[in-house]
Amino acid sequence: MDLFDASLQDQLRSQAPLAARMRPQTLDDIVGQQHIIGKGTLLRRAIEADRLFSSIILYGPPGTGKTTIARVIANTTKAHFASMSAVLAVVSDLRKVIQEATDRRKYDRVRTILFIDEIHRWNKSQQDALLPHVESGLITLIGATTQNPYFDVIKALVSRSRIFELKPLTQDDILTLLQRALSDEITGFGMRTVKADQDALWHLADISGGDARNALNALELAVETTPAEEGVIHITLAVAQESIQRRAVMYDKSDDQHYDTISAFIKSVRGSDPDAALYWMTKMLLAGEDPRFVLRRLIILASEDIGMADPNAMVVVSAAAQNFEYVGMPEGWYPIAHAVIYLATAPKSNSVGAFWDVQEEIKKNGAGSVPTHLMDGSRDAEGFGHGKGYLYPHSFNGHWVRQQYLPDGLEQREFYKPSDQGFETQIAERLKKWRQKPGS
Repeated sequence: MDLFDASLQDQLRSQAPLAARMRPQTLDDIVGQQHIIGKGTLLRRAIEADRLFSSIILYGPPGTGKTTIARVIANTTKAHFASMSAVLAVVSDLRKVIQEATDRRKYDRVRTILFIDEIHRWNKSQQDALLPHVESGLITLIGATTQNPYFDVIKALVSRSRIFELKPLTQDDILTLLQRALSDEITGFGMRTVKADQDALWHLADISGGDARNALNALELAVETTPAEEGVIHITLAVAQESIQRRAVMYDKSDDQHYDTISAFIKSVRGSDPDAALYWMTKMLLAGEDPRFVLRRLIILASEDIGMADPNAMVVVSAAAQNFEYVGMPEGWYPIAHAVIYLATAPKSNSVGAFWDVQEEIKKNGAGSVPTHLMDGSRDAEGFGHGKGYLYPHSFNGHWVRQQYLPDGLEQREFYKPSDQGFETQIAERLKKWRQKPGS
């Protein structure tokens, strides 16, 4: 590094965003994530003893401390610490790191810890290039990802790593970081006279959504854009509201948030909780989810989880889907919410899933033959007797007559079992009479 490079690095450090300047340097400085780095935890013990030999993957939302933990490891380990971003690095960059790690181990007996940020952005072949070196122990991998590693990191790497899940920071955590930034005289605003009202700080802590970077960026914007009056920069609630106007909805239609949120939505409707169902519906739609996707899932649920307990559920959600196509957004919120509330409060039954039992029967024993009396007699009734003996139900009292409809050997099999919920109680009464054995 020449003098110009050194000067550039100094400039970048001094002019870095507040969130970067305030990044903790030790384990004790880290706020939150005590379930993985608290006193006595496995990861903390490994870091403090410089015994991080097995690879790890840090998984969690943005701004929760993944890179911070990696940097703390870099500050405390005697191993060589290398880092790269999967957004910028290519396989040739990895090859260079691997060669340097090989030379370092061969000549200096020094381990190499490699931190890869956004590791999920590497494709399978790029991740495969890491595998033999992780497996051999040449490098200890620290991967950071906002995506579920069980979906977005190859299984071979996951199986050779310990997964640590970071949680969004609490409001108290964020508030601690904000107050630290205001008082820190070296990397924060401690050398300036900044007065921040408590309700302003709470607003930043609340709206940041558990993202420390988001909150610190908002505080920096508030401080840097608020003129001092008599030497005091006063951060009021109004200033804080301008600095962070809307909470970011953590949701990406291609990542784990998508699957977790739709799962919570379906389970809330199935569990008959209209409040939770509306909450998850709103989260998805505010984040830009396709309303048609939500409606398609509701159509499935209307049969899968409500079915014959309330046959009208299918009518309501089908009408909602059709009405949405007529009116679009934003008015389309109404028919979608209408359907969500109706389905969440409807009686529940999963008896329509009886077809799974039928599938299992056919897969196991094969499809049975159609009984002769049920066959089409329009062409060969005279030659083969097809249709002979069929009893026309409408010719009998109650428009019902006992006769065999299932294949031979399955006459007594009952696949559909109505529940005791809603309209299905009436169906159960009729079936009880129809299925009753003669003479009983």
